[in-house]
Amino acid sequence: MLRYLPVRRIHARQVLDSRGNPTVEVEATVGEGIVGIDGYTARAMVPSGASTGKFEAVELRDGEKDKYLGLGVKKAVANVNTKLAEAVLGENALNQSYIDHLLIQADGTDNKSSAGANATLGVSMAVARAAAMALRIPLYQYLGGCHTRKLPVPMMNILNGGKHADNTVDLQEFMIMPAGAGSFEDGIRICTEIYHFLKIILKEKKLSTAVGDEGGFAPDLADSKDVLELIVMAVERAGYEAGKEIVIAIDAAASELYDEERGVYYFPGESQMKGEDVFRDSREMIDYYEELLEKYPIVSIEDGLEEDDWEGWKIMTERLGGRIQLVGDDLFVTNKKRLGCGIRLNAANAILVKVNQIGTLSEAMEAVEMAQHAGYRAVISHRSGETEDAFISDLAVAVGAGQIKTGAPCRSDRNAKYNQLLRICENLGDLAVYENPFENPRK
Repeated sequence: MLRYLPVRRIHARQVLDSRGNPTVEVEATVGEGIVGIDGYTARAMVPSGASTGKFEAVELRDGEKDKYLGLGVKKAVANVNTKLAEAVLGENALNQSYIDHLLIQADGTDNKSSAGANATLGVSMAVARAAAMALRIPLYQYLGGCHTRKLPVPMMNILNGGKHADNTVDLQEFMIMPAGAGSFEDGIRICTEIYHFLKIILKEKKLSTAVGDEGGFAPDLADSKDVLELIVMAVERAGYEAGKEIVIAIDAAASELYDEERGVYYFPGESQMKGEDVFRDSREMIDYYEELLEKYPIVSIEDGLEEDDWEGWKIMTERLGGRIQLVGDDLFVTNKKRLGCGIRLNAANAILVKVNQIGTLSEAMEAVEMAQHAGYRAVISHRSGETEDAFISDLAVAVGAGQIKTGAPCRSDRNAKYNQLLRICENLGDLAVYENPFENPRK
């Protein structure tokens, strides 16, 4: 007999994220009986980005300048407690796709601008977590099935720049990946050791050890080569070999550097440090990355070009896609339509998946499925404005992404994700699979 698990109650409130800005938290109660006596209640908190693509689903903010500088989310909360709750109450929580369909229908727009993607996503995640609780199975198993057992390789952001830090580093994230580790636990240990050695080296060089939004260090440095030299130094000081146990990933966040009027990329930090303006056009950006690839063990570049430069992405993929992973974040914004366009054009070879870019769990999982069927990799990602919610850890395992991007090992909003993955690893035991995603690069 088919199981029916009704959604009994939906309630949202305004809470704070890792930057001290308001965000939406949703509680969902599912099950038979009287609410508060029987049933299962779960919470979900919605993250927020700083470096956001213009094609992302709309995050609804209040705009009241006298409250939280206009960043309040009371409107989104009210939408959850009224029209979104009305849409899903009494529906079967075990039918996640239909729950999300009802949320999309209740919003009624292409970009979630009516209810707000932060409202729809909160309900979507909370219902999924409550359903897993009711079935007494882990969330990753509920979302991914009984054969789910692949742990992701972390993309650990250890040096921040761009919009994630107040320094002269122009590219947004420099990450280490323990692709050659024997297990997820070893990978976390290795990355954490390197992070601590990087701090020691920065202190020795009398550079700042303050951290950016995602926990990576944020010193003033002349250019990306200086950053990469420090990272390789930290890897070696920790006793590991760059290019073997540890490889490097970069998030350029090129859309943030793009000067639309001039049609070029402006590097303000590098310009400041060199005392002259530094501009690069699309082809020069690709040349720049190629130069870095020749010297450093870089395996992945995210958002190497801006979000509308489809022709440039095609050229970059032709030139670099056979050697490294080229990840579309602002390019694809977890949107199947934009991903489909990229697949047809052979632009990029991987997608970054941020659930709040699209606004429901089902749409995010469908984007992963489309990418994997096309031979593209998928990377599950946090946002710069995070919470203690570790939902994406279970999601990364559920979809078998093989990679997760969730910051440095120094802030609780980031470590919550790593700690949940360590719990999942322990739960899976000998069944856990941990693989180097770059051993057989896809072209």
